[in-house]
Amino acid sequence: MIAEPPPEPAVVITAPRLPNAAGDAAFSIIGVDPAQLKDAIALDAALKSVAGFSLYRRTSTLGANPTTQGASLRAVAGSGASRALVTLDGVPQNDPFGGWVIWTALPPATVGRAEIVRGAGAGPYGAGALTGVVSLQSRADLDGAEAEASVGTLGYRQGLAVIGGEVAGARVLADVGAQHADGWIPVIQGRGAADRPLSLDDYSGAVRVEEQVGGVAVSERVAAYDENRGAGVVSAQSRAQGAQASITAAAQPTASSLGWRMQGWLSQSNLYNASASVSNDRNNSTPSNVQYATPSLGWGLNAAVRQVLGDLGLEAGADVRGVSGEDRERVTYVGADFTKARKAGGQTLVAGLYAEASTSLAGWLLTGGVRADFWGDFSGERVEKVIASGATTLNQRPGGKDGVLPTARFGARHDLGDGFAWRAAAYAGFRPVTLNELYRPFRQGANDTEANPALKPEKLYGIETGLDYANAAGAKATATVFYNQLKDAVTNVTIGVGPGTFPTAGFIPAGGIVRERENAGTIDATGLEADGQQKLWGGVSLVGSLAWTYSKVDGGSQAPQLDGKRPALTPRLTGTIGARWQVNPDIALQLDGRYESARYDDDLNTLRLRSSVTADLRADWRLNRRLAVFLAVENLFDAKVRTAEAADGTYSYDAPTLVRVGIRVAT
Repeated sequence: MIAEPPPEPAVVITAPRLPNAAGDAAFSIIGVDPAQLKDAIALDAALKSVAGFSLYRRTSTLGANPTTQGASLRAVAGSGASRALVTLDGVPQNDPFGGWVIWTALPPATVGRAEIVRGAGAGPYGAGALTGVVSLQSRADLDGAEAEASVGTLGYRQGLAVIGGEVAGARVLADVGAQHADGWIPVIQGRGAADRPLSLDDYSGAVRVEEQVGGVAVSERVAAYDENRGAGVVSAQSRAQGAQASITAAAQPTASSLGWRMQGWLSQSNLYNASASVSNDRNNSTPSNVQYATPSLGWGLNAAVRQVLGDLGLEAGADVRGVSGEDRERVTYVGADFTKARKAGGQTLVAGLYAEASTSLAGWLLTGGVRADFWGDFSGERVEKVIASGATTLNQRPGGKDGVLPTARFGARHDLGDGFAWRAAAYAGFRPVTLNELYRPFRQGANDTEANPALKPEKLYGIETGLDYANAAGAKATATVFYNQLKDAVTNVTIGVGPGTFPTAGFIPAGGIVRERENAGTIDATGLEADGQQKLWGGVSLVGSLAWTYSKVDGGSQAPQLDGKRPALTPRLTGTIGARWQVNPDIALQLDGRYESARYDDDLNTLRLRSSVTADLRADWRLNRRLAVFLAVENLFDAKVRTAEAADGTYSYDAPTLVRVGIRVAT
């Protein structure tokens, strides 16, 4: 689980990327076990083996709405918009319009390496790396074909094929996969005729071509995904579609020449999302809104140069990212149909320059860098019209905003001997606000959350210190103490409770809550992280991860009612433990457990979601060199994990026990 130190510059790297910077060792970087990636039912499930990584809600990605799948680190504060930057081969995977991540588009068996960089990612990561970075790399080890198929309870079916190898002097990796699940009904107590399963159908495919052109490594990748979900209630469902294309070129630094990397990418996405309100007896539902299209386009360019002069490493770079998109909806359901239409969206742009340096001296590693980013949002609009007459009832066209934000990061690491090393770091980072947060309100059941075009970027400042240990016997451990301060945190702030009529939100029924996104003051987070792994006797190995974070809000003048509260959907303590037993060369057993303390479903800390304990079990049996079978049980003890609480006290729950059996074939 714990990442190895970055390789020395002399290591030969053929992939189109620069080698890990020597200065990375001064920061908290945790690697995910490749076996965990290969065997996981979903990529986010593998990443959750590192405590502190979480999605906005606890719901498994088998049943989670796309808009709740934003990734965060360190439990500073959860957000559907992702307070962590997720990249694949350097290309952002966060949705252009909303910032969430479509995890079904990233089959774990196609990922060769995953690292979690904790702490604000200034330097080469730039915008969006507020609480850290989830850095993914495509597989490069496959020569041949692999296929997997499995079936299970909850109507689960899955298939994936991956092909890799040399074609006409280039290395090719191609994959195609699909999943289906009948799902589960999230409401248990008080379930009615309007309740339906959280179902899933998803499809994904990608082709990556990598080749050497002279001394330059070049790769091109194209990918697409399509997922359909039942949302747990009659009339509620979602569909997410998207595609991505990228090209990357890199040359490695040598003692006599600069290394460099250039990359360009395009990312297109679209979301259909229909929600509904449920009657008190849960026997009837009424459509709340239909977000029938969200066409958006993201694009980016980045470049860097690297010079290595003995123990001195220098890097400078630039990047630019742009997004344009809009939300198209039908809202205000009256009688038997929607009466209003809404269009909301705009454009955002961020562009940055950075420079970093690192050096080694008498057992010390010192690193530091500075960065400056221009950010702006413009061409924003929110227009609502009466469908029958075409009359405009709301026409908001806020003026654009822009600014320049400086950030930086500095770190030090000292070898203490006997396998111990001490490190310390200080950093600053920021996250630009998404189009979804700026311009698109949304209604979930009777609750309404209003957009806010006046939002400005979130900023995070932090310090940390840690101790690392490793020995020749395979034991590794790391512990970090940190303090982070999140300023101008984008928070859904409660501004009223129904019944009543509110500006722009309209009528809210009894029990409904009206919230608005605000830059609600400051969030202070103090925490402790610890990770370790140990190989024992008889083929047994243990891994563990622990994250404790004390976060509290200072709402300032915008939201004084939040003073002293814990950020919504943010647990205080998370712990994971995994035990693997390689019984013999052909049989392996894996048992994983996860604990998460209680979290609140609302900003006022009135809706409490109790703590949860879950366990997963897996057994693999290799029948011969090409054929293997497996049995996997997610949520082994059928824990009732609460994922949401409505204002009337109705709870939603994560998936019950899921048993899968499958087969793997390799050529």
